[in-house]
Amino acid sequence: MKLREIAHSRTGDKGNISNISLIAYDISNYEKIKTAVTADHVRAWFGDIVQGEVVRYEFPKLGALNFVMYGALGGGVTRSLALDMHGKSLSSALMNMEI
Repeated sequence: MKLREIAHSRTGDKGNISNISLIAYDISNYEKIKTAVTADHVRAWFGDIVQGEVVRYEFPKLGALNFVMYGALGGGVTRSLALDMHGKSLSSALMNMEI
């Protein structure tokens, strides 16, 4: 199943860091998401887009995970040549992950 079937996501940025939240629609799916979507898996999913570390933070009472991806925005908004300088489409890309 794709993540989009059981969760939604939002993305933010600060400099060259992308921050992606992953929130279960139903909290009963949180453990499934937590097990399947590790920091290493997210790092591999984004491949060369993420040049640095990926750190995962867990929020079990909210049924949410937060991924902080360092070196993910081509240098940041004022330096990136990417069409999506803020990385807003990264949350949609994450929703395509099969778990």
